[in-house]
Amino acid sequence: MNTDKNILVTTPEELAEAVQSAPRVLAVGAGTKPRLSAVASDVVKISTVKLSGIVEYEPSEFTFTALAGTSLKDIAAALAERGQYLPFDPLLVDAGATIGGTVAAGLGGPGRFRFGGLRDFIVGVRFVDGSGRLMRMGGKVVKNAAGFDLPKFFVGSLGRLGVLAEITFKVFPRPASALTLRLEAGTPDAVVRILTEAANSRFEFDALDLPPGGPGVLARLAGPA
Repeated sequence: MNTDKNILVTTPEELAEAVQSAPRVLAVGAGTKPRLSAVASDVVKISTVKLSGIVEYEPSEFTFTALAGTSLKDIAAALAERGQYLPFDPLLVDAGATIGGTVAAGLGGPGRFRFGGLRDFIVGVRFVDGSGRLMRMGGKVVKNAAGFDLPKFFVGSLGRLGVLAEITFKVFPRPASALTLRLEAGTPDAVVRILTEAANSRFEFDALDLPPGGPGVLARLAGPA
């Protein structure tokens, strides 16, 4: 279903045709980050919300491949069934954010403190370039992802390098349990001191973050119960 300024795609091939259909286009997922999709009136928006589904999932290889419009909630649920997860804590899961929009915006959560950011988990991408060609970079399993790690360039690119059609991620085993502690800190100096000491302590904190609207530090521990 297409409108004057909105094209809905359901396959990578339709995505390639949509990119070729107009001189200026922007791919938009679930619209959970509206300020990033605020564009000029002559830009045609390509909706990828129907370009969804997990294409491949190899729990033994700790990798999955999903179409760009697949919701993070669906991915998290599928991984949880096999005791796995995305350790970088993707944001806006409950709001309906898609995996493609998350990569394009470069968003990760507090889990990146220990495990690294979103870019550290991308193995390969399939995308449409500015000429409307459907291309692939990287592999579908970690051991096959040789050569220059070009898929990482798409993290935070906001569609400038191409429109994502499909993404392959590596995943980790989910910890058996987790506990979040709130450490009180009344001043910015105290917050910095706690963060510094916690980051350099013998405890491997799973995440460190600042709570919204108040002083203090949130520290998450994860592992065996």
